[in-house]
Amino acid sequence: MPAGSSLDPIGDAAVPPVVRKAAAWSWRLLLIFGAILVLLWTVKRLEIIVVPVALATMLAALLMPAVDFLDRRGAPRGGAVALMLLSGFAVVGGILSFVVSQFIEGAPELTEQVSRSIDGVRTWLIDGPLGLSREQIERSGDAAIEALRDNQERLTSGALSTAGTVTEIVTGALLVLFTLIFLLQGGRNIYEFVTRIFPVDVRERVRDAGRAGFHSLIGYIRATFLVALVDAVGIGAGLAIMGVPLALPLASLVFLGAFIPLVGAVITGFLAVIVALIAKGLVYALITLGLIIAVQQLEGHVLQPLVMGRAVSIHPLAIVLVIAGGGVLAGIVGALLAVPALAFINSAMRVLLARDPSAEKQALDEDDGPLVKAEADEVAES
Repeated sequence: MPAGSSLDPIGDAAVPPVVRKAAAWSWRLLLIFGAILVLLWTVKRLEIIVVPVALATMLAALLMPAVDFLDRRGAPRGGAVALMLLSGFAVVGGILSFVVSQFIEGAPELTEQVSRSIDGVRTWLIDGPLGLSREQIERSGDAAIEALRDNQERLTSGALSTAGTVTEIVTGALLVLFTLIFLLQGGRNIYEFVTRIFPVDVRERVRDAGRAGFHSLIGYIRATFLVALVDAVGIGAGLAIMGVPLALPLASLVFLGAFIPLVGAVITGFLAVIVALIAKGLVYALITLGLIIAVQQLEGHVLQPLVMGRAVSIHPLAIVLVIAGGGVLAGIVGALLAVPALAFINSAMRVLLARDPSAEKQALDEDDGPLVKAEADEVAES
């Protein structure tokens, strides 16, 4: 039916331009939103595959520079991959065994401190301003124990369901290992092959975008590793000097928590403050809090600007939102992978949408921190 005819009294000409533009934008945005939902649903359904592959990609970004270095020096590619994997397993295994042994040695002391703290709180409740009777306190303790017993079945079923995921964990770990081996061995060839699905006129642009995203991922992983190491050494040394129990296990938790920006450092730091409060008292807890704040300030104002350039820097609001979204979709693993994924997408989209991809890629290399620029030079030489 022709617009504006007598049979169509409300034609396009009668609709205000703002409404027409809003309608055009609305159906396009709805289509994009629907595509994103389908993508997220697919990722969620294939989580057992997507998460190991993503973790393997992050590990490949961490180990790839060392493998490339050995490869350029004449070492066989397979031997370089095997050497880095064995070295990584040795370092991680040694750290874990050391942390576990320290935890076993420090746990009795912490348990004794907790018992003393509980006795002190009980004495304060009885002799302090509240003036509670011993019968009231014992009644409250019995009520807490009874509540645990009432929920024992739920706790047991939760433990069984957790035990049921052991198979998935083992499967995911094996998938991470195999994916990591093939990415380190021939990741560039795999990427060249996969990008052949794109039309010839845009294929090189897509490849440049992927390379830029992976360079940013390398810079992010290496910089985060360095920042996490500095956090763990600084906080762990401070806790050890103050004689706080479980200083090394707490430093290890700080190291792991630093890989989740903003949130992880706060949570692990709060745990260290709680342990210091229980074991050494309020003064040491405040000193621990000041130590954590000082280390975080050093990280935020010196380390991150030094080792991360503008190409991998992300606005704090975006970090909080993607961590929250990743946590909702995939729990702790989602929160861990959210920011690296955003760093990758940020750099890749800047090259993909640029009028001059080569110039944008060069600008990204110039904006990257020293670690990323060095990696870009290594890849160019290879």
